Amino acid sequence: MLNRKSEQCNSCDNCNLRSPLFNLLSEEELKIMNAGRFEVVFNAGENLIKQGTSAAHLIMLTRGMAKLYLEGMDKKNLILELVPSWRIIGGPGLFTDFRYHYSVTALTETSACFISSDNVRKIIRSNPDFAEGLLKHCSHNSATNFDRLISLTQKQMPGRLADVLLYLSKEIHRSSAFNLYITRQEIGEMSNMTKESATRILKEFETEGIIKIETKTIEILRMETLREISLHG
Repeated sequence: MLNRKSEQCNSCDNCNLRSPLFNLLSEEELKIMNAGRFEVVFNAGENLIKQGTSAAHLIMLTRGMAKLYLEGMDKKNLILELVPSWRIIGGPGLFTDFRYHYSVTALTETSACFISSDNVRKIIRSNPDFAEGLLKHCSHNSATNFDRLISLTQKQMPGRLADVLLYLSKEIHRSSAFNLYITRQEIGEMSNMTKESATRILKEFETEGIIKIETKTIEILRMETLREISLHG
């Protein structure tokens, strides 16, 4: 972990990596956001956030990719989403008990901008457009997690794994062929199954010609078939 300011991280008003939400802020509001803000670079495997710690910052990834997950009992994790660049990481803890309710770990070398939650709340009270934009962001995340809950609790394992592959293709990589930044263990943690079960079903999908696996690359060959598996669970 390295605390530094990159060339793109001099101030919020001239940052070309900031969230589109920041375009709703005035010059003075950007100065408020910039006050006390800092950038940290994380190596793969390092924690950006630890579940249960103080929620003192709104965090925005400016480079790399991370996983956001719940730490359950017996060291069993449930990955809720992968976090690509430009994504804001916040949550209910910023406005309730001031604790993070999840952990976030870097999957690649990742840089993140830490913005004081006190300054964020100050802007929310003065800028209704920014407040609405942040509310939409949080609401979208909640709706996505509700869909995940249905998948994890009501679908059989092939349907759950199909959902993970469709999510990686559509939401993260936006391509039918993509590099895997996550392990088989993490695929299992996204689909609420063991590493062994995830590996077995991936092999079944490959044998049936639905996907093609080459080392750390997956290509979806029969997208409609995968959608049917997802639909019927």
